[in-house]
Amino acid sequence: MENILWYVGGFLFVLICASIKVVQQYEKGVVFLFGKVTGEKAPGLRWVWPIVESMRKVPLRIVTMPIPSQKIITKDNVSIDVAAVAYFKVVDATKSIVAIQDVYSAVNQIAQTTVRNIVGQFRLDEILSDTAKINEQISGIIDTHTEPWGILVTTVEIKDIQLPEGMQRAMAKEAEAEREKRAKIISAEGELLAADKLGQASDIIAKHPIALQLRNLQVLSEIAVEKNSTIIFPNQFMNTVSEIKKFFGGEK
Repeated sequence: MENILWYVGGFLFVLICASIKVVQQYEKGVVFLFGKVTGEKAPGLRWVWPIVESMRKVPLRIVTMPIPSQKIITKDNVSIDVAAVAYFKVVDATKSIVAIQDVYSAVNQIAQTTVRNIVGQFRLDEILSDTAKINEQISGIIDTHTEPWGILVTTVEIKDIQLPEGMQRAMAKEAEAEREKRAKIISAEGELLAADKLGQASDIIAKHPIALQLRNLQVLSEIAVEKNSTIIFPNQFMNTVSEIKKFFGGEK
């Protein structure tokens, strides 16, 4: 009789241990009674009736899912490889189990298909410049497909775009030509500004001849700072020497 009590006590102990479930803070437990969903269990220590009930735990944390590189032909017939990453989480634990067999694989497949379809509708220049707009469009379409599965897609980001080598060389030449054009435009604008300022200076000197003499003296003082044997005669001085020679030569 005592052995039977020990056996019964051991069986009840094992049964109780099997009936107690721990649901983590980042999880939610879906309870099945004879295969039918009866409810969800919040995080904490939870009781499940043995044999007749079972519980599956569903993580609710945001999942980071890499989307493998897809070979895509753009609207302007350029072949590119596009890789992306999707962020999603389970918002309805019951749907994520009941509505679909493998929700993670399903999200991955629908994400790959959507990236190919959406990116293929844009030209290469639009893909490179309007990435944020394309990301939003991809995210919205994927979220529409995954909503019946209890999944919320928070973000989809294109993280890598691989271009053909010929296209890379062509874009590099285009960028170099664009930089040269900007450099020439800036240089021409500088020449125009300098010519305008020189014109203003010449007008001022024409109105005030003494300003030219002052400028000559300033140049001479700047040259005299360095120790050299260069002798410079202003043009006005040369005119004066010429007049003196004419005077002594008796020219009229």
